[in-house]
Amino acid sequence: MKIQKQPTLADSICDLRARKIKKTFFTQINTLIDWDTISILINNDYLKGKSATGKPSYDGTLLFKMCLLQSWYGLSDYEVEDRINDSLSFSYFCGMTIEQVAPDHSTLSRFRTALTKTQTFEKLFTSINKQLEAHNIIVKTGLIIDASVIDTPLRPKGKTNFKVTEDRCADQVEVHKEYPDSVDKEGTWLKKRGKYHFGFKKHHVTDNEGLVLGVLTTTASKNEIANLEEVLETVNVALPKDIPLKADKGYQSKKNVAILKKRNLKNHILKKAVKNKPLTKWETRFNKLIGKTRFKVERTFGGIKLWFKGGIARYRGMKKMHTQNLMEAMCYNLYRSPGIFASNCKN
Repeated sequence: MKIQKQPTLADSICDLRARKIKKTFFTQINTLIDWDTISILINNDYLKGKSATGKPSYDGTLLFKMCLLQSWYGLSDYEVEDRINDSLSFSYFCGMTIEQVAPDHSTLSRFRTALTKTQTFEKLFTSINKQLEAHNIIVKTGLIIDASVIDTPLRPKGKTNFKVTEDRCADQVEVHKEYPDSVDKEGTWLKKRGKYHFGFKKHHVTDNEGLVLGVLTTTASKNEIANLEEVLETVNVALPKDIPLKADKGYQSKKNVAILKKRNLKNHILKKAVKNKPLTKWETRFNKLIGKTRFKVERTFGGIKLWFKGGIARYRGMKKMHTQNLMEAMCYNLYRSPGIFASNCKN
């Protein structure tokens, strides 16, 4: 029989320290964000009724905070329910008293589905970004754009006879309806750097520090190079004129140059060598200089994967995947906000 190890005093101290760190972070977020504004947006779209037992339904802001906790800690609906009931810091962030019980997983799922249908997560993302901009956390002195693949576990099993799109190929493979019900039929295949992916793709527009300003969700085979304008349209706030847009060399095309000119954005896309025309010394220096900032969008994708267990589809279908991408973008911006705010205060 295995004897269970009893927690030591050191374990208890570490646990208390971790709880204090969480509480500090949650206090900082509650200080930065005006939850009344968030509550108004949610209540305009979320029709609260009563539970099966006749009790009044839970407040929409509480459920949204549960969605934030879920994304920050990479939890399922069941897990976030349990953690709130078990953690003082989690329940404190949600504004619950010690006597209150967290909403169950089915309530959270219905809330997420309802707000996905009304596109409320888009409004919440924009509102939070406006608040962060008011605190000078988001500063729109430049834009960076890139895309990242999101694999789904609901992929076809075994070998596939369907055509696979090569990364950044102009010919996009269409969604296949012949897949069995166990497969997410809105996903598509993509071959990138010799590796096969099945699922979706998220496109980010960030500021120069990698904070996300706009999110577009497409199927994995969508060529991000050809939809620059569509991605820029996801930034639902006014952009200053003549700020630079940075992107990797794949985005360099006559069409994209025209789009940037029309939108009064400076073209800081990396220069691309062509056949019999290598880069000049000036173009090489230009690419090196732009690369010092452009990498920050890749850091954003990496941070979401590392900190929030992102990069894997949690839901089925394009609309719910877009909700996941928006929530992860919000969580990333909020996660970095206290550090940026403190740095601004020192300066």
